Amino acid sequence: MQGVLDLGMQVPQRAARLVPAPTQPVLFGGQRTPPRRGVAPARVMRTCSRLLYDTLAAVFDGLGFGVVGDNCFRDLVIARIVEPTSLLDVDRVLAELGRVSASLTTRKRTLRRAHGGAYRDRIAEACFAHACTSGDVSLVLYDVTTLYFEADTEDDLRKVGYSKERRVDPQIVVGLLVDRNGFPLEIGCFEGNKAESATILPIVKQFQDRHGLADMVVVADAGMLSAANLRQLDEAHLRFIVGSRVTKAPIDLASHFRWHGDAFTDGQIVDTITPKTGRNTDNDTALRAEPVWDPDQHGSSWRAVWAYSTKRAVRDTKTLTAQENRARAVVAGEKTARTPRFVKTTNGARSLDHKALERARRLVGLKGYVTNIPAVVMDANEVIASYHDLWHVEQSFRMSKTDLQARPLFARTKDAIEAHLTIVFTALAVSRTVQDRTGQTIRKILRELRPLRSATIEINGAIQTFPPALNDDHKAIIDAIHAASPRH
Repeated sequence: MQGVLDLGMQVPQRAARLVPAPTQPVLFGGQRTPPRRGVAPARVMRTCSRLLYDTLAAVFDGLGFGVVGDNCFRDLVIARIVEPTSLLDVDRVLAELGRVSASLTTRKRTLRRAHGGAYRDRIAEACFAHACTSGDVSLVLYDVTTLYFEADTEDDLRKVGYSKERRVDPQIVVGLLVDRNGFPLEIGCFEGNKAESATILPIVKQFQDRHGLADMVVVADAGMLSAANLRQLDEAHLRFIVGSRVTKAPIDLASHFRWHGDAFTDGQIVDTITPKTGRNTDNDTALRAEPVWDPDQHGSSWRAVWAYSTKRAVRDTKTLTAQENRARAVVAGEKTARTPRFVKTTNGARSLDHKALERARRLVGLKGYVTNIPAVVMDANEVIASYHDLWHVEQSFRMSKTDLQARPLFARTKDAIEAHLTIVFTALAVSRTVQDRTGQTIRKILRELRPLRSATIEINGAIQTFPPALNDDHKAIIDAIHAASPRH
């Protein structure tokens, strides 16, 4: 027997393959089951925050803003809420929301239609209808803000004007009218050098004429306090509540200071009158009792309500002390600055104005309110409470300037700026509604809902979109947004 020569090589072994069992015995002519083909792995085609878009779109339509009949406008408003950006970058934001954006040319045409097609008028009418059914428009709140531009030259609208931030850039003045809950009702744009006090009447009259209102209360801060403003509001048969300047307290409270001194108790209210201009004899200091304002009897005066707060007094005292220390440092030459408060200059020499400082300390803790509403119609406490609602319009402005980035960075012409403000105005209405219904800020709502992404998946040639998983908190938010309950 011949031996096997060992060459040190290994013969590869074939992998075993299972043969599928026949459906019928081969013996009787049956066919074997054909081998199964492998299933292709699933693929995620795309993801998007479509749930967030649909939720905001439902609020947009529920407020009646669909009356403009422009889907591109709705997309621009929702994109402004989710992530304020340039018109060129809107398509990226909408793609993340599951929307196919219109072309840039179409978006530009939409802005032109928004201004020329009276979109703002239709939105304002829808806002008024919503406020009437779910709130109260018998009292409205007004305030103004400035939006600046990083531009070198002025034009007919963008002008250098008064700036609380001491900016010298061209700016515009924007006036906003809201209801007592902060829901926007009217917006207006003015030249940057226009006085704030000159903006209230055009906005209020526009709102009044648009809706045919005959009687309502307008609330504004002390910046709107001018004799001409109040006279014009009164002649327009509008009732007003505006803040008073503390420098008017010595005139308004002359009787009180004579009979009771300058001591006040926490929460004390003095209901009296204030001259419309300068001084008059309506408030007789010889009488111990404060006069009760009557429009027929006191034709040259308005009603004035003054309130004292210990908390406000502590805050005012702290501020005055800081101002006094600064004034002393300037007088002593320790600081070089423009002449601050309580520094007077006599024959070129600076000194501390002790009389002015004493007058200011006498008035700490006092806050005044001027109105043409008789006490029989609205008592002093309600006047004060109505004025304190102004924080709602301030909150709306903060939302516009931060969350919605109202400053028109990319707008240059007046028409483009007006169209931009129309989108911001509409976005503010949607955002305020979401906040009112959920009790949470729009920023928190976006932080909760934006990560909830729908997924479009392809499995073995079939494409299907799956919604995101929602926890109880997400469901509560969405249910609250869709529940169009009246606001309180």
